Formats: sequence, structure tokens, C-alpha cells
Amino acid sequence: MDLVSESSPPASNATVPTTTTVNGVGGGGGSNSVVAVSSSSSSSSSPSSSRYENQKRRDWNTFCQYLRNHRPPLSLNLCSGAHVLEFLHYLDQFGKTKVHNHNCPFFGLPNPPAPCTCPLRQAWGSLDALIGRLRAAYEENGGRPESNPFGARAVRIYLRDVRDFQAKARGVSYEKKRKRPKPKVNNNDGAMAAAATTTT
Repeated sequence: MDLVSESSPPASNATVPTTTTVNGVGGGGGSNSVVAVSSSSSSSSSPSSSRYENQKRRDWNTFCQYLRNHRPPLSLNLCSGAHVLEFLHYLDQFGKTKVHNHNCPFFGLPNPPAPCTCPLRQAWGSLDALIGRLRAAYEENGGRPESNPFGARAVRIYLRDVRDFQAKARGVSYEKKRKRPKPKVNNNDGAMAAAATTTT
């Protein structure tokens, strides 16, 4: 889930300010907030970091901007699981996944035959991956694992509830598929065949 659009970092070793656009993060009014983020690439790091690392950095910048725009503004060390839940609720306005309400005639249908007025939400899988990246980014930016708000019990319960409701509403299963065990190759057959050829 790409929360922020950001220009790609320059290939040179110079530090260049990069303009990051955050779509109305945390503010009231819905206008875009533009944040100047200083990015630099050192000669010791690889010229192109992984897609996961880039996404994690964008997600972290977006969350930090959300905290700055919060009323009243929040510092990271005062952030709790409740603030993470506020952030996840805020992100729903940018969702692209149709989640049917209980009273919708298409509730539980994976492929509804017609459009409906049910809201668009963030998909559970996107939220789950986002929390995983932010949880890692929090600790990489100096946060203590035991006080990580992204690992709070309330956040885990919320994600589980979103998963269960979206599975019912959309008629899809989020259960992990069990891997079928590979058939065992019986080495005795080969040994017996080899023994039979040697005795004849």
C-alpha cells in the first residue's frame, strides 16, 4: 500500500531535499500537506535499496507526519496503541476495497452482480503489512521493543477483527493454506532393484 508519493532518490552522493506529498494526513480540511524530507545516499549503501525498505521509509514518514498534524501534536514517545488505531481509521478514507455492510444484499458474496453504496476501506492484508513495516521502523528509529505501539494488544485485536469481518463481508477466506506434505520417496524400492540385478 503506497501511502505517500515520493520522488526517487538521486544517484549521486549529495544530500538533496526531496518533496513528499502526504494526502491530507491528520489535518482537518483535506488539503495536501507538503513535507520536505532530506534524503541522502552514501557510497557505502547500495544505490537501490529494496522495495520493502523504500515502502517502510515512506510509511514511517507518513506516520510521523500524521503525528505532527495531530491536534494536539503528538511526539513519538507519547504515541500509544490508541493513536495507531486512530491512524488506521484515518487511512480508511483512502481505501479501495469494497466492504459490504450487514444489511447489504451482497454481504458475503465474493463477486457481487451489481454496484452498491457500501464504503471502500483499506484491505486487511494491506493494514497487516503496514503495521508490520511500521513496527520494524519504530525499533529501527530508536524505539524500545517493549513500548512499541504497533505491537500493542489493541492493535492486534483490531487487525484480527478487521480480518474476520472483511472475510465475512466479502465472502473470502484469509485462512493460511496448509502445505500438502510431499510424497516420500521409498528408497527401499531402488535398493531392492539394484540387489535383484546383482544376483541375476
